[in-house]
Amino acid sequence: MIIEEAGTRPEALIGSLLLVWESSVRATHDFLSEQDIIMLRPSVLEALRHVPLLLLCLDNERPVAFLGMEGEHVEMLFVDAAFRGFGAGSLLLHAALKRGARSVDVNEQNPQALGFYLHMGFVVSGRSAMDDQGRPFPILHLRLG
Repeated sequence: MIIEEAGTRPEALIGSLLLVWESSVRATHDFLSEQDIIMLRPSVLEALRHVPLLLLCLDNERPVAFLGMEGEHVEMLFVDAAFRGFGAGSLLLHAALKRGARSVDVNEQNPQALGFYLHMGFVVSGRSAMDDQGRPFPILHLRLG
């Protein structure tokens, strides 16, 4: 697996990354309904097109994970379910840390993600009862310890 920064973002790449996102979400976000996933797709597409820094983890030139970052904040990190546990998330996060990442938000209802970030040296610095879209999915705010 290799890490690359996405330069141009053709629609074929965006479509591939949306599939990675959906695979990841279905494996880790069991608190989301099918309707929630459908409703989130446009926001995810928009974020993939516009997040300032987009890092890709490639396996045989195929995206299997990605990380989006704005300033010091990791906006998103998703790993295809078939590649979970093989180090893609760690590779991406290490690359982001080298680029200055210092914070991330995680769904409180996603204990696997929380455990990953705590293991990587982050600590909980706050909590919001609602997500960014005002839905009742509590968010934990983490900072690098």
